[in-house]
Amino acid sequence: MTVIPTAAQLAWQESAFGIFLHFGVNTFHGKEWSDGTLDPATFDPTELDARQWAETAAEAGAGHVILTVKHHDGFCLWPTDTTAYSVASSPWRGGRGDVVAELAEACREVGIGLGLYLSPWDRNAACYDDPKAYDAFYVRQLTELCTRYGPLTELWFDGAGSENRHYDWDAFMAVVDTHQPEAMVFNMGRPTLRWVGNEDGLAADPCWYATEATGVSIYDDRAQGLDEVRYLPPECDVPIRRHWFWQPDDLHTLKSREHLLAIWYRSVGLGAGLLLNVPPDRRGLIDTADRTRLLDFTAELRRRFAEPLRGELSPAGEGEIRVRFPGPVTFDHLQLGEGLAWGQHITGHEVLADGDPVAEGGTVGVRRVHATRTTTASELLVRFQGGGTLSSVTAYRTGHTTSPALQTQPPVITDKFDDRHPR
Repeated sequence: MTVIPTAAQLAWQESAFGIFLHFGVNTFHGKEWSDGTLDPATFDPTELDARQWAETAAEAGAGHVILTVKHHDGFCLWPTDTTAYSVASSPWRGGRGDVVAELAEACREVGIGLGLYLSPWDRNAACYDDPKAYDAFYVRQLTELCTRYGPLTELWFDGAGSENRHYDWDAFMAVVDTHQPEAMVFNMGRPTLRWVGNEDGLAADPCWYATEATGVSIYDDRAQGLDEVRYLPPECDVPIRRHWFWQPDDLHTLKSREHLLAIWYRSVGLGAGLLLNVPPDRRGLIDTADRTRLLDFTAELRRRFAEPLRGELSPAGEGEIRVRFPGPVTFDHLQLGEGLAWGQHITGHEVLADGDPVAEGGTVGVRRVHATRTTTASELLVRFQGGGTLSSVTAYRTGHTTSPALQTQPPVITDKFDDRHPR
């Protein structure tokens, strides 16, 4: 069954890269998850600068940021009317601050999208054990966020802690449909994006967009109304260090540039989206070490793919595209793109350079990046199975070489830390 993406889904897939901002009362206590009892007076970032967050994301080439406006502890980064457990009860900005408003303004100024993470699980709300009362409470919070801060790129619904809990997703999605119909919906409710299934930032080949399950094991997809095949491209989330919230003692776990590049090849390079967590610290600033590593990683990506070598595409037969260059070109990377307006179709592909095989794989999707051996050729022939068509084939000479074992496979991550910490 072929399912068709929306224009908003295609735009999200083209954008590919976002920055996650885990920030809240946990930041000030060395916690990943807290139980809703931390004193809101301890939230006091003395130098908070949302413009620095947005400018860092924009400089890194991210299309959007996603802020944890309420994590599982229930502490809200905006002055909500639903609870006192928020920035309004903190000393920050004299209790008159609004992190979401400051970030929304900063994102508008630098020209990137704003997404919001609103945990369904709430360990502070007294009404949480009363499903009907809590559903109404959550609708009020979601309505505030969807009406106060302008257009939202993505709404991020984390399923952690909600095992066997059935929320009123019809009511929640009615809020989204009314106030933010273009926002992507991650993971729960009536999703338009799905979780890739791990917190290492890694997709797989094949990378399918059409599925009848989101791949999330913590709740029953069919109970959430996902009872048919739908177009749900995967998003790969991963922290730049071991933890999601900034911690004072884990600098040694900061991922190397090569690790981050390998993640990119195995997420964006396989046709998925990448959401890289780069959390603000206790000052309310993105840590200098994290910012430097992020920008080093993305600068290297720009360097590698700065000079595309494009040829003339023409059909060469059923399931074949020929690419002719004006003369011999030398390359070590190939990027393929599938035309997705009528759904994803390509199930397998191979690339021959002047008749010699240089790359092969499964799906292509919005993009498929191959690191190849250094090759000089005047013509490429791309054979693909499953129907559909290729919209682009681009070669690059990056100067980045791989071992023979990696020539048609994504790079291996070598400085692997245990990243399986709860969001």
